[in-house]
Amino acid sequence: MMEFLSSDTRHKYLFMRQSPSFLLFLFLILSRTVGAAEGPSHHHQGMMEMDVADERISLGLPEPMRRHQLANMRSHLEAVREIIADLAAGRFDHAAEVAHARLGLTPEMQRMCNMFRNEEFRAHGLAFHHQADAMAEIFRKGKLDDALNALGETLDHCVQCHQRFRQ
Repeated sequence: MMEFLSSDTRHKYLFMRQSPSFLLFLFLILSRTVGAAEGPSHHHQGMMEMDVADERISLGLPEPMRRHQLANMRSHLEAVREIIADLAAGRFDHAAEVAHARLGLTPEMQRMCNMFRNEEFRAHGLAFHHQADAMAEIFRKGKLDDALNALGETLDHCVQCHQRFRQ
């Protein structure tokens, strides 16, 4: 049945099938993130909310800056995906490197955050990047429960910011 899968993909598939805790981890992360992003009214109004105007604060970014910011956020999401794979495979040191290099408050990221005029948005961004650096240090300790909690706290920053702001 799995002949069509590469050996790497087959290994990941077998790992996930044999690891109920990994599946529970994915469920908790996704349900926590999706549930927080949807907000309490989602459960009561369902699809009707699609017709409601977006009341989040617009950053009013010029088109080139908006595209750049969206590309950064997609890169952050790819980094989170890589971190999850690293944690699932027990590669805590690599997860820490990814967290710091791609999500942490590097000098380049500090400069980009400081370019935003909206102080609240800038504060959210800086808090996220500081949390990512703290998360990297927790990963280095090699304790999966602590690592997952740190990842959840970091993703909470994403959810809070996306609830409040739009491009």
